[in-house]
Amino acid sequence: MNRVTAALLAALIFLVALNLRPAIAAIGPVLTRIGDDLGWGESILGILSAMPLWAFALVSPLVRFVTARIGADRTILAALLVLAVGDVTRSFGGPAGIWLGTVAVGAGIAAGNVLVPVIAKRDYADHVSMATGVYSACITTGSAIAGLTASPLAVALGGWRPALAVWAVPPLIVALLWLMRVRRERTTVMTRPAAIAENQRVAGEPAAGKTTAGESADNPGPALSVSDHAPIEDRPLWRRPMTWYVTLFMGLQSAAFYTMSNWLPSVVVNAGFTDSVAGVHLFVFQSLGILSGLLIPALMRVRGNQVCAAMTASVPMVVAGFGWMLLPRLSLLWSVIGGMGQGAALVVALTLISLRGRTSAETVALSGMAQSIGYLLASIGPLAFGTLAELSGGWTAPLILFTALAATQCVIAVFAGRERV
Repeated sequence: MNRVTAALLAALIFLVALNLRPAIAAIGPVLTRIGDDLGWGESILGILSAMPLWAFALVSPLVRFVTARIGADRTILAALLVLAVGDVTRSFGGPAGIWLGTVAVGAGIAAGNVLVPVIAKRDYADHVSMATGVYSACITTGSAIAGLTASPLAVALGGWRPALAVWAVPPLIVALLWLMRVRRERTTVMTRPAAIAENQRVAGEPAAGKTTAGESADNPGPALSVSDHAPIEDRPLWRRPMTWYVTLFMGLQSAAFYTMSNWLPSVVVNAGFTDSVAGVHLFVFQSLGILSGLLIPALMRVRGNQVCAAMTASVPMVVAGFGWMLLPRLSLLWSVIGGMGQGAALVVALTLISLRGRTSAETVALSGMAQSIGYLLASIGPLAFGTLAELSGGWTAPLILFTALAATQCVIAVFAGRERV
């Protein structure tokens, strides 16, 4: 296989990233339609919004075991197919289908959430920050497009069900392309022990004959996340304070993003804007994350740590929270500020996972833990937001909670951004 073909196959990981948010981001603009159609209040809609995050929390730690058996590429293929099936089931599976389909959507995306950064780190080992910025931009792009088009699609196609089912098509297309990588894996001249070692290395198990300090026999060179003179950390991941800081940062930035992705249109409409304008505000909030996600890596090594980057990504969401609460008529401005923060925060969170893991195996384990517990924490955001809105009959109380979580993220950013000792 020539180098051009290999590079194109490696770049397919960015197409996978494009599919990791649309099925969720498309919900927010049609959330009111779903509630009116099914007779659901904000509390039940909050549960529906939180369910993908619960699926993330449940499935993320299991991904490493599936990958150990069938390999990373086949796991990604299965995840894309599960995502597509979930999209269709959620729309056309009847009363139970919306819940089962939402769980399937979350499960498919969870596998991608865990493996995309690991595969990107493996395939772009010399450009981790660049690869992280690009696939994060792809994640944000997919989310922004889905948020912008969800309401118009519901009008054009005659309801929220076909508007959500549309998002089964992109993962199917990418799955067909991804088959080329699976076939390449199958036909690559590799001895069975070497193939097993490679799957173990990506899945999170130590491979025989390999070093575990960031260097391997087939990939010599410095570790990605530990300096040449850094001491080896012998404690398990769950006993390291840095693991919990990274996990909390992942959870809090995810809570901010998913809360606004689901409820921002409702907040904007309540401020006196139309549904179409609310969709534009959501698009601005999500799309500006593309720019900030590409810019934030420049701050990732200020003073030798990630504190500056983490704080730069966290403070804007606090400002936006106060803005939506106190001056909702300026919602577009707060969407701009909050959007710049959320895109940068995602890149910081994913980069911290890559930098704090010494090896691919440890990175998978850290990614699974950070995303499992982190998304469980994140689910509090959209669920509590909807419940507080229904109980209080307004949006001030939920926005106070949102702003408080964003402020907590600023505190955690200082600890998570420090270089691991």
